[in-house]
Amino acid sequence: MPELFIGGTWTAAAGGRKREIRCPADGALVASVDEAGPEDASAAVAAARDAYDSGPWPRTPAAERGELLLRTADLLERDKAEFARAESLDTGKRLVESAYDMDDVAKCFRWFGHLVAAGGHDRVVDTAPPDVDSRVVHEPVGVCSLITPWNYPLLQTSWKVAPALGAGNTFVLKPSELTPHTAVMLMRRLTEAGLPEGAANLVLGAGGVVGVPLTEDPRVDMVSFTGGLVTGRRIMAAAAPTVKKVALELGGKNPNVVFSDAAFEAAVDYAATAVFLHSGQVCSAGARLLVQEELHDAFVAEVVEQAESIRLGGPFDENARAGPLISAEHLEKVEAYVEAGLAEGAVLRCGGSRPGDPELADGFYYLPTVLDECTPDMTVVRDESFGPVLTVERFRDEEEAVALANDTVYGLAGAVWTGDPARADRVASRMRAGTVWINDFHPYVPQAEWGGMKQSGFGRELGPAGLAEYLEAKHIWRNLSPSPQRWFA
Repeated sequence: MPELFIGGTWTAAAGGRKREIRCPADGALVASVDEAGPEDASAAVAAARDAYDSGPWPRTPAAERGELLLRTADLLERDKAEFARAESLDTGKRLVESAYDMDDVAKCFRWFGHLVAAGGHDRVVDTAPPDVDSRVVHEPVGVCSLITPWNYPLLQTSWKVAPALGAGNTFVLKPSELTPHTAVMLMRRLTEAGLPEGAANLVLGAGGVVGVPLTEDPRVDMVSFTGGLVTGRRIMAAAAPTVKKVALELGGKNPNVVFSDAAFEAAVDYAATAVFLHSGQVCSAGARLLVQEELHDAFVAEVVEQAESIRLGGPFDENARAGPLISAEHLEKVEAYVEAGLAEGAVLRCGGSRPGDPELADGFYYLPTVLDECTPDMTVVRDESFGPVLTVERFRDEEEAVALANDTVYGLAGAVWTGDPARADRVASRMRAGTVWINDFHPYVPQAEWGGMKQSGFGRELGPAGLAEYLEAKHIWRNLSPSPQRWFA
């Protein structure tokens, strides 16, 4: 069956192109899928434009839009096992992690469903004159291009699709060409839930081929992108001539700050999870460990012990605790990143190579790696590896900890570990990041906004602001008793 979904119809790519999707864990063929071209992207935009301008969805009452999101959440929960398996095959991620992600996807649709159905976003503006009705209303942005990454394929998609639909927009979704299957499955569930034709459209393919027309096309009103910094800059430039609304989440180089009075065992455990979860392929990964000097030696030794104990394996290996990287190209990038760090003077504490286990030879595995004695000027500290690589820096006091934490072009997330609540609040308030955890790492909830500062991007996903990204405010002023002003009489 064709995998492109345009104007309510499943269709093959116009150019007849196909792409093989292979599991990163062992190279096994998952499927061959349609590979869209610019003509397919244009057709999808046309369908979304027509559905917005002439279709029923933007004019559907908010309560009904919310109900559709809730029905979609029900379908996602019903088919959780099928979605999780498909995502693990595409990404190589452990099945248990994919199952957790599917729970979060359903929660996202459900939360936005309730938020949209509740309404209350419009407001009356008090103008004093009794013969004036003045109010601010919120309307959908229009046609949205939604471009999502490969590390959390359906989760990142849900953060965009749920609020975009809830606000009354139509959209074209382009998932990563490496991980397309759960996006295809989502389109089928949206149709089953009753979404009108043309409101949701799907094209598969490489960003340079399909993503470019989705950002340049004047019929598109908004672009929401999650991915790398370099691509984000290109999207901003491509959207500029038509002054589209743009929302960007561009990753991070996230500091995890540990003071000497932190709960030692918990801080060690979370430090390992912060960077090695999903083999470090997490935009908010705690890849920079900042440890107070007097705690450094003991703390790093324990983190290294945890790193060395992590068993690698494929998605269905119940004994595995981390999986492969997404591709051969990405594996080579991580290898080069570590080699550069060692050349700059970092000290290798563990890892730093592919595993020697012959059972893992066909996958894209890299050992959990700890680089110690790092300094802020090193490229390995400044650039995002997006792999299982932890850099360790020392600090003397609170002032230096904050300075080091903020010494990055990114500002997505960070954490502070301390037994002193006042210090925790001070440090958290001074860290320039969209999310700061205190004595924790990684949790998020759909009720709270997610997004970055500095070159981690702008705009927010999740929370009320995540819905507001897909709305335009309009002031409507009604004169109830019009009479001549005689300004020029």
